[in-house]
Order: sequence, then C-alpha cells, then structure tokens
Amino acid sequence: MSKAPVLTPRAEDFPRWYQDLINKAELADNGPVRGTMVIRPYGYGLWERMQAEMDRRIKETGTQNAYFPLLIPQSYLTREADHVEGFAPELAVVTHGGGKELEEPAVVRPTSETIINEYFSKWVQSYRDLPLLINQWANVVRWELRPRLFLRTSEFLWQEGHTAHATYEEARDFAAHIQRNVYGDFLEHVLAVDFVSGRKTAKERFAGALNTLTLESMMGDGKALQMATSHELGQNFAKAFNTRYLSKDGVQEYVWQTSWGSTTRMIGALAMTHGDDNGLRIPPRLAHIQAVVLAIKGDDAVLAKVRELSDRLKAAGLRVHVDDRTDIPFGRRAVDWELKGVPVRIEIGPRDLAGGTAMLARRIPGGKEPVAIDSLVHVLPGTLEEDQALLLKQSRERRESRTTDVSTIDEAVEATSAGGWARIPWAVLGEDGEAKLAEHAVTVRCLVAEDGAVPDADDAPGNVAVVARAY
Repeated sequence: MSKAPVLTPRAEDFPRWYQDLINKAELADNGPVRGTMVIRPYGYGLWERMQAEMDRRIKETGTQNAYFPLLIPQSYLTREADHVEGFAPELAVVTHGGGKELEEPAVVRPTSETIINEYFSKWVQSYRDLPLLINQWANVVRWELRPRLFLRTSEFLWQEGHTAHATYEEARDFAAHIQRNVYGDFLEHVLAVDFVSGRKTAKERFAGALNTLTLESMMGDGKALQMATSHELGQNFAKAFNTRYLSKDGVQEYVWQTSWGSTTRMIGALAMTHGDDNGLRIPPRLAHIQAVVLAIKGDDAVLAKVRELSDRLKAAGLRVHVDDRTDIPFGRRAVDWELKGVPVRIEIGPRDLAGGTAMLARRIPGGKEPVAIDSLVHVLPGTLEEDQALLLKQSRERRESRTTDVSTIDEAVEATSAGGWARIPWAVLGEDGEAKLAEHAVTVRCLVAEDGAVPDADDAPGNVAVVARAY
C-alpha cells in the first residue's frame, strides 16, 4: 500500500494544497482572533529577505524610512470622501481606552494617507521642502470577512510609501518609477515571478486616487494575484489636509502626491507561483537558506566535514544551514527541507566522505547527483543562478501559455473558467462589460496598451483589458 502524500495534490484541490503547504512548511499559523495570523520563524525569514531587497530599492529612489502611529483619529478619515467610503467596511475602531470611553474614536490604521498628510502639511512650507519622500514598514488592519493566510488577513505586514511633489508630472513619474524599478525589478530579479504591469480601471483603483498602477501575476491554478500597487493621488489629500507650499514665484500651491505598497501577501504568491506537490521552491536570491548541508549519520568525521564545508560556503557568500540532527531519521529531514523549498541540499555520509563526494539535490529542477566536495564552493553559485532563471522562465511560460485573446465577454468568461486569463479590447468591454464579468466572479485586473505597456489613460485608444478570476 502506497504512502499518503505529504500534501494534498495541487490538481486535486489547489486551495487545500495551499493550506497544507503553509502549515507543513512552517510558514504561519492562524492567530487567536479570526483573520489574524502568526508568522513562524521560517516564514518571517522570507519576509525579512523581502524587506531587505525592497528596502534597498526604495532607498535608492531617495526615499527615507519613518514611522507613524497605529491609531488614527476617526475624523482624519472623513476629510477625503472617497477614501473613507472605500475603507469603511474594513475599519476596526477603538472606542474605549484606559477604562474610559474616548472623546473621539480612533481607527486602527488601514493605510496611512490621512495621518501622514496631517504631518506633511506641517513639514512642507516651501518648494525647497519638495520632493518629500517617506516610507514606513508597519502593520495594518482591514477587517477581512474571508481570511486566508498571507493572501487575506485582518492584520498584515507591509511597506507603504508616501510622497509629495511640486508638480503633477513629477508625482506621476515617481509613481511609475516605483512600479517599474522597485516592485517590478524585485519581482523579476528576486522573487522570479512573472507579471503584467498595467493600470487599474476606475472601478478597481485605490479609494481617493486619480490612477492606480498594478503588477498582476498568475498563480499555479491560473488565478490572478495583485502583487503591488502604486497610486497617483493627485491633490485630493493635499486639499483635504491643506498640504501646500510656497512656489518659486511666491504663490501658495497644493502638492501632488503618490502612495504605494506591498505586503506579506508576496509570501503567499511565492508559494502559489513556484510551489509543487512536494512543497515550496524558493528562488535562490530570496532564500534565507540557500543550501542546507546534511549529515546523514552522526559519524565524527562526517560531522566535522559538514561543518567545515558549511564554513567554506559561508565564506564564499552563500547563506548556509547545517543539519546535524542525526537523532532524527535522514529521510524525514530530507522531506522537511524539500517542503521548505531550500534550493539545494548537500548530503554527506560515511561512504560519500570516503569517496570525497557529496550528494547534491536540487530542489527547483529536481534530481540528485554526486559532486566532488572540494568543487562545491565553485559549483554552487552558478547552479543557484541557473535555478533562479528557471523559476522565472516557468512562471512566464505559464502566464503566456494560459492567456487567451478574446473578442466577447462569453469568451472571456470561458477562458477564465478553464484556468487562465483573457485579454479583451477595452473598447469592446467597457464599464458595462466589466460589471457583467463581475457577475461571473471575473474581474478586470488591469488595462495595458496593445504593445503591453502601461497606458496613459483608461480610455486610451487600443487599451486591452486583462481579465481573470482572482484571489
């Protein structure tokens, strides 16, 4: 009788596979309050690497990190009508503190445009104060009715950038720069996740924004996931909070603003994009453990070689972990590291040591082969880069092969029902067609130009709507 699989097969039940994977790869657990989560050390290690990679890219734009309060006076949210209307159903509100009813309820931040503008209005006085470029790493709360770990939780971690500029053009260009050179670069070169870069429709854009730029990726089951967004806020919040500056001409002008964010949702995207029936597959550039060196048996010579090799690999710049838990069966440990998606395992036992070799197991393409121990320091960097490129190639090929150009709403629904995306001319679909798609649980993920570029306007000639079922 064959053993039951460690994970529910993806083809059998993709949502169940995902839940199994998050649990058995020790990424996260459900929190005590519905919709919250506990991120376990292995999952948080991935988030720390994501933070480091994105933080570097954010700072290269001239943006500085700051921190703003978790609790926001409720009156702040009411100053921008579209904003409060968009977030009202998701708000968590504190009405009591210190045993007393608060004079004014405080909202647990769902996003920080309002409170940050309160301070921007104090900090910005002159054109010399612009551009003002701020980012914060924080948690937010949006009361989620249908929670799913990492994808939709009532509390999640993120970064949110907020900027103020002297002109519309500067703000527009900065929002596009963030989308392309922070988020797009990170997704492609670190997460190895393919994406379509586009513009949200009026129905889908951020509450209070003039324009929302988005990066949309196809998951393993053909559904779409919004990876990160960058918003042109225009002067809506500036007028609500009187955020003005004295121009070079001596005239008081309202600033033009952007906001942009990415979240721990990327960990869920990582799992659903690259995972297989054996577990995670972590891109080597992201992995906080790129190689695990396993001692097959507790032989003193084996243990010494495992530790020596680990030190040499670390000295070469690789992120390495030693697994010398020889009181746990080797097979169980190997399955555990496969579940966690560590790019390579290096297995050394007494016979390997006698032959001067180690067994190199590559998680991403699969397979094992003996490799001379002394050559591993030189072999592994190239191997890891090959595997990084393979993940991006597979992600891109999935999206391209499962995207269909269609000319009717019925064809679009059919394509998404078959587990893929559809592209339909916006001139054919329009807002009425967008509403009809929603009746079939299909949404317009973004608008792109015919050549795949981000269009300048919703109604630009030749715009194509990318439609899909989404998480």
